[in-house]
Amino acid sequence: MPVTKTAERALRSSKRKELVNKHIISQLDYTIRKAKKSATESNIKNVYSMADRAAKKKIIHKNKAARIKSQMSKLVTKKKTTPKKTSKKRKSN
Repeated sequence: MPVTKTAERALRSSKRKELVNKHIISQLDYTIRKAKKSATESNIKNVYSMADRAAKKKIIHKNKAARIKSQMSKLVTKKKTTPKKTSKKRKSN
């Protein structure tokens, strides 16, 4: 338990900030799951936005935000370049 008045105020402030941070992280997780499920351009942009916002507020590290954005860009490239199935033909001698 806090002993001084300033410690009590700091505890209240800390609890409020914790709620906000948890909310932002849960939003980020939700948008990531949504983008992985269906990799549309709007979902990817939302993830970029949420990751940058969380990094700006120092909720997550900037390198983690970069990693998340990199993973999302890989989803976009996978979607664009899906390998086509080719049938293997035997050579006749």
